[in-house]
Amino acid sequence: MALSAQQIPRWFNSVKLSSFITATQLGKQFQRRGKTLSHGFSAQPQMSSDNCFLPWGFKTYRTSSLWNSSQSTNSSRQEISSAQSALLPSVNEQTQKTQKIPSFDSELSLEALDDLPPLSPLQPVSEEEAIQIIADPPLPPDTFTLRDYVDHSETLQKLVLLGVDLSKIEKHPDAANLLLRLDFEKDIKQILVFLKDLGIEDNQLGTYLTKNYAIFSEDLENLKTRVAYLQSKNFSKAHIAQMVRNAPFLLSFSVERLDNRLGFFQKELELSVKKTRDLIVRLPRLLTGSLEPVKENMKVYRLELGFKHNEIQHMITQVPKMLTANKRKLTEIFDYVHNVMSIPHHLIVRFPQVFNTRLFKIKERHLFLTYLGRAQYDPTKLNYISLDKLVSVPDEIFCEEIAKASVQDFEKFLKTL
Repeated sequence: MALSAQQIPRWFNSVKLSSFITATQLGKQFQRRGKTLSHGFSAQPQMSSDNCFLPWGFKTYRTSSLWNSSQSTNSSRQEISSAQSALLPSVNEQTQKTQKIPSFDSELSLEALDDLPPLSPLQPVSEEEAIQIIADPPLPPDTFTLRDYVDHSETLQKLVLLGVDLSKIEKHPDAANLLLRLDFEKDIKQILVFLKDLGIEDNQLGTYLTKNYAIFSEDLENLKTRVAYLQSKNFSKAHIAQMVRNAPFLLSFSVERLDNRLGFFQKELELSVKKTRDLIVRLPRLLTGSLEPVKENMKVYRLELGFKHNEIQHMITQVPKMLTANKRKLTEIFDYVHNVMSIPHHLIVRFPQVFNTRLFKIKERHLFLTYLGRAQYDPTKLNYISLDKLVSVPDEIFCEEIAKASVQDFEKFLKTL
């Protein structure tokens, strides 16, 4: 029966496989009889029924192996020769291509140079070209201080000359990033001129800018609008300059917020326009700080300490800091002055500076006067000592004029406490 074209390779492979299996079986038989085979086929086997198949299979295997090796050798030589012919041109071809390369000095024109592609950043350069390259000094790596950037930033250098403390500004990362992005001529100079016209002196600019560096991010027209609003409320130029120095963030607040704050204090404290303006000039932080301490202290004076509304008005116009003072401090001072020293409300109202004094100072002087027998705070009696003199004068005057004793005696008494 004839084999098809697809069955011929399968038949040929089966013949080689059967020949290999038969040869292997014969090799095992020879080993059992004590004979050694070299490469499995050099020994002469005993005659058997299969003796005619072993030489045929061996010859077939050897012939096919030699034929395959010679064929692969010839094919590899052909591939190498073809590759060499493709990669290595002849000497004549190389000479022709070399002659076709134009001379750079003779044949390239200026127009041709313009048409050349740009050089790659990674293209090597000669030593002469490398020497002529002028590079900017590198910025410092990741750092936590602005001091490392001063040598690279003209803006920072000029701010330092103005007296700005960069060590305080660098504590705020947003501030450091803001200053490094600013240009002195475009962004900072106009703000400095504005502050100078407002009344900020040269020796005050450094302190002001250290506290309110964010003013550089404000629009100049908005700053002028806020100043114009304060002037419309009859704040003089000198008062505005004083307020800006004492409350550096004042100009960073919008006109709406400034107007709301002024209206709050005038309504809450029931003060006249003039007294409200004077209160803000003396303590401009009332416009920039939180209103919660103010509301809390107003309740403390009225509900806990027992002062009347008109008494509160008088005290805060005399000592505006009473509006933002610590609640605990206020209650402790009042408790000692009113309950221990037996000073009534109306005398405390006449000398509200007592709330702006340290409590231990009041205790030391009161105890020393009590020790000397001179603690007399009733204005209707002799040797009356007012709260003003008790808390405001220095130790030397207190000892000589009020206690009628020496400073050494006062210091010795303090050691016994």
